[in-house]
Amino acid sequence: MSYQLTSSFLGFFIAGIILWLIRRDLLHSRHAIWWLVVAISIVLLGIFPTVVDWLATHLGVHYPPTLIFILGMGFILIKVITIDLHQSDLESKVRRLAQRLAILEAEKNNK
Repeated sequence: MSYQLTSSFLGFFIAGIILWLIRRDLLHSRHAIWWLVVAISIVLLGIFPTVVDWLATHLGVHYPPTLIFILGMGFILIKVITIDLHQSDLESKVRRLAQRLAILEAEKNNK
């Protein structure tokens, strides 16, 4: 089995799992779009591996597989930052909600 077929199969498999998780309501669509883009990228790079060579040549990278790792690490970093931003937003909303609940309970107990 060639690496092109293997990576294409892997991309379709990941896309299938993502769609299954969305259908079961285990993955929010906002997060699923990110993973579907990853799966499609894997499929496209599997079908057209020369794109990496062309892009590496134009960016001045001498060993094309290095470009894949650099881009992968960059995307992972972006994903981690977006997760932290989302978690920070949720934490502030939970804190505000707890404060509002405490105020309502205090008002209820004073009546």
